[in-house]
Amino acid sequence: MANNDNIKSIAVNKKARHDFFVLESFEAGIELFGTEVKSLRRGGVNLKDSYCHIYKGELFASGVHISPYEQGNIFNKDPLREKKLLMHKKEINRLFGQVSQKGLTLVPLSLYFKGSRVKMEIGLCQGKKLYDKRDSLQKKQQEREIAQNFKYKQQY
Repeated sequence: MANNDNIKSIAVNKKARHDFFVLESFEAGIELFGTEVKSLRRGGVNLKDSYCHIYKGELFASGVHISPYEQGNIFNKDPLREKKLLMHKKEINRLFGQVSQKGLTLVPLSLYFKGSRVKMEIGLCQGKKLYDKRDSLQKKQQEREIAQNFKYKQQY
């Protein structure tokens, strides 16, 4: 994500960075209805088990759960419907080539407001093995301990 003052994070898929190596990330617009955007403003979204796929030259996000808006009544859409992602055709074709050849996958990493528009950061990812997950957890814990020790030494 670009560092900009008018960017407000809605949701982050923490499980994606735990389960996958993120090789590259892309920003895509997302096609939503009014009640879905209102629900997003309240933070009613879950990216945990979501993924992206390309169908007939178009990019879709599946498994993105946007909770129904309480005041939306008949205008609410299915919370788990496939959402169309908006990217340039060249980018979609490039992603399609990489996903089909190298065994990579597309995973939603985060959802955020950029100005008044909703954007999704998707990552071109490669799956981690169990030992990779253990290594990354171990490194994270070591960094945490180093930071705590450094903080402790600065106090005295």
